[in-house]
Amino acid sequence: MKILLEIQVLRSPWSIQTLYRLFHQCRKTFAPLNLSDYEAIGRCEQEVPEYFNFAGDVLDKWSQIEKERKEPSNPALWWINGKGGERKWSFEELGFESRKVANVLSGPCGLQRGDRIIVILPRIPEWWLLNTACMRTGVVFIPGTTQLTAKDICYRLLASKAKCIVTIDELAPAVDSVASKCQFLKTKLIVSESRRAEWLNFSDLFKAASAVHNCVKTRSQDPMTIYFTSGTTGFPKMVEHSYGSFGLGFFICGRLQSGFTICALIWNRNESLAASCLTLCRYPVTTLCSAPTLYRMLVQHDLTRYAFKTLKHCLSGGEPVNPEVMEQWKSQTGLNIYEAYGQTEVGMICGNMKGMKIKPGSLGKAAPPYDVQIIDEKGSVLPPGKEGDIAIKIDAKRPFTFFTRYVDDPVKTASTIRGNFYITGDRGSMDEDGYIWFMGRSDDVIISSGYRIGPFEVESALIEHPAVVESAVVSSPDPIRGEVVKAFVVLSPSLKTQDLKKLACELQDHVKKVTAPYKYPRKIEFVEQLPKTITGKIRRSELRNKEWGQI
Repeated sequence: MKILLEIQVLRSPWSIQTLYRLFHQCRKTFAPLNLSDYEAIGRCEQEVPEYFNFAGDVLDKWSQIEKERKEPSNPALWWINGKGGERKWSFEELGFESRKVANVLSGPCGLQRGDRIIVILPRIPEWWLLNTACMRTGVVFIPGTTQLTAKDICYRLLASKAKCIVTIDELAPAVDSVASKCQFLKTKLIVSESRRAEWLNFSDLFKAASAVHNCVKTRSQDPMTIYFTSGTTGFPKMVEHSYGSFGLGFFICGRLQSGFTICALIWNRNESLAASCLTLCRYPVTTLCSAPTLYRMLVQHDLTRYAFKTLKHCLSGGEPVNPEVMEQWKSQTGLNIYEAYGQTEVGMICGNMKGMKIKPGSLGKAAPPYDVQIIDEKGSVLPPGKEGDIAIKIDAKRPFTFFTRYVDDPVKTASTIRGNFYITGDRGSMDEDGYIWFMGRSDDVIISSGYRIGPFEVESALIEHPAVVESAVVSSPDPIRGEVVKAFVVLSPSLKTQDLKKLACELQDHVKKVTAPYKYPRKIEFVEQLPKTITGKIRRSELRNKEWGQI
């Protein structure tokens, strides 16, 4: 599925004041919280409620409001597949179908509250229904990219102890090849029109499921989602978020940076260039959100040929946007790109808010409720212009917007704190106006086209090849992807006389097979030796700086 239109915030002629009044009128009947409460919680002016569940406290309340209106429903979610097919859901329809899926999880799949489920799907409707159904049942949702290999899937199943996995036909064989090694895995659920031995079929179970389901009562600190995130000192870590941190934590900064209005139609895209232009022309998209890769691709073409009639606001995140790209986009479309910076663990840290002056190349200013500072290795705040660690000021109590922990890794969790600051792992500086300027990543994680790639994973894959004695993986600049994976490889003496161009292709194919395809090194340089410290540690920073022309 190539094109996805995601979350529309009630396209309606109603004013925001009308909705505020509706929430206040419905407060006694439906929820202890209303929009103004969520705003106050996001600004840390009001305590986080003891109990919260996005499915029950937000989705179902909007569904109830829709029922009471005497007019046609407006879409809450609009999905298209790029081939002429599309579907729209109202909040009521999302609630109805997600309750059916909740009964699938707790019934035939045998999942109970607190169990974990790995969902590896493209952005098809079932992805959102499963996500919401997990909230309703208290099952912990673990998403994964469809580019994962059998080895990646096996690692995630073992590390998470997931009892269920959901995927599509293309990845089912990979799951089957490792299932016997995963003693905690009890149920395999396939999203397909065909049947597969030893797999439950999602479509069959969905059709038979009841739509009557009572949403579980979850505490704000109960675990809701686990993300696997890459690093350089080991395999991917499990970042755990709660119902409060995800369901409430991103409310205020999301509204400020995204510029939400009551008629906003927000599109998070991930498909081809041609489809992107056509979608922006054909559909009433008001807000475009994408990794910088899309903007880099689009500005290389004559955008004046297209009429993006409804597009008003453009967002970017995941990696820095080149100032040149921002200028070209502005000249061709008349629109600014509002860049934001964040991470899986704590969400949006800073950004260029709508209406704020943009300084091309900067990450913007601290996003509420965070106090972002640049600090040194002792935890002292540095003056404007000085490079240091990008950090978030914390009090004695951990901010509710933060991830709960790195699962099963208390040492890693504790290492993120330095004095009164949370350390992001990124380096940067702050100017006198409070804008943050990104310098680089302390942990050497490579972000290519929005994908986070840990050098350790690629190096581990390379070393499995008999031709490789040693390797070091760093980021290398790329005009389209921002940066790509480059590997410096030391070969076995007996193989140095081989056709190096052919060998490079062989190593690339090897990495694609051993780990996810997007992680393979697009550049390979064969070297006699790698730079090392006196203790034998590879100086990746030296290689990286050379690539980026910093030495």
